[in-house]
Amino acid sequence: MKRRVFCMVAVSSILAAAANGQEHKTAKSYVLKAARMFDGKSDALTTPGLVVVRDGKIAGVGANASVPEGAETIDLGDATLLPGFIDAHTHITMNYREDYTRAMLESLQKPVPEMALEASVNARVTLLAGFTTVRDVGSGNYLDAGLRNAINRGVVPGPRMLVAVHAIGATGGHCDETGFREGALGKERGPEDGVVNGPDEARRAVRLAHKYGATVIKTCATGGVLSLADAVDTPQLTQAELDALVDEAHALRLKTAAHAHGAEGAKRAIRAGIDSIEHGSFLDDEALSLMKQKGTYYVPTLMAVQGLTEQIQKGVAIPPAIRPKAEAAIAAIHQTFGQALAKGVKIGLGTDAAVYPHGRNAEEFHQMVDLGMKPIAALKAGTSADADLLGMADRIGTLEAGKLADVVAVPGDPVVNIRQTEHVFFVMKEGVIYKNEKAK
Repeated sequence: MKRRVFCMVAVSSILAAAANGQEHKTAKSYVLKAARMFDGKSDALTTPGLVVVRDGKIAGVGANASVPEGAETIDLGDATLLPGFIDAHTHITMNYREDYTRAMLESLQKPVPEMALEASVNARVTLLAGFTTVRDVGSGNYLDAGLRNAINRGVVPGPRMLVAVHAIGATGGHCDETGFREGALGKERGPEDGVVNGPDEARRAVRLAHKYGATVIKTCATGGVLSLADAVDTPQLTQAELDALVDEAHALRLKTAAHAHGAEGAKRAIRAGIDSIEHGSFLDDEALSLMKQKGTYYVPTLMAVQGLTEQIQKGVAIPPAIRPKAEAAIAAIHQTFGQALAKGVKIGLGTDAAVYPHGRNAEEFHQMVDLGMKPIAALKAGTSADADLLGMADRIGTLEAGKLADVVAVPGDPVVNIRQTEHVFFVMKEGVIYKNEKAK
């Protein structure tokens, strides 16, 4: 009994110390200065850049902004101030592994508390890369909801998180556990695990996810690259199932996202009113036209393609069931992105973090620019466009009075060289400074 009490006291002390470690980072008044600024919505940079921060929010922007008495001035020099970056497709509770079999084994062997600790490290790395908000679209063991709560309480540093709890899909599909013999993982998964068959089960799965903390609903409308027992482009939910899923989510005021490589599954999701299509490797002209018509966002996750490409180039052993799917997606997605861009489909920035090492999220900017997107449009994709997609445009995504003080700084001019976004040296989230390498 004494040992149990001692352990409880020790754990309480550790949590208290962690919380106290955040207390010194209290929000106060600042004047942030730099040579230039991107406000998240304009078609050009502003020179010079100035943002006034008070009580965790932006109090004013530009040379005429009123400066609070006692505000600390931080001059970041030849740099650009931008809104905190947003990544609309992450898996922060998962770790990047080049060895597929090892990763699968680790997921079965590691205790959940160990996974949670590793996830907190991924969250910190992501925040320090300049991403102050993420939409996390697939986890397990409620790790994403727990991490979100810990970040919100100030126990650990990390980005603001919208979480899915788990993705929702069909039996045997990309959102199910496949590749194991029958019974190896226990009973077949059901709606409580995000595996559904029929419209009623789809509704129930949405309600359960919402009950246990989901703030976004993610579904798998087609097969996937990294799952073992399905083709990458086949539809995996019926129109009726997707209609029910999206309708229930929207009734709960939750945004929705559909993993969809193939055109037919994507079109079913678009017709159902899905808010975004993720990946979209094999979208056809009809699918893209539907997206344009309905205002559906496209989140291409080009960094996932980059991560897979690097693995293939390194000669990493990729399971035979996966490699041809990866190669087909890699060959198709760049052309699809170009077609979406030409058609004027709304494009958001999402990276599929964990398919590549966490912290490289900002490389998505140059991936989009390399494929023809203008630098200023790419910056909007990772700020104001993503804020709109997430339903948070009233709080984040632009540098405007009244918005949360999420501000990052990069050296030089990212419109001239978009890869400057990969060198974030200043990070502020809700008026709290988490990184300022200029001061060193």
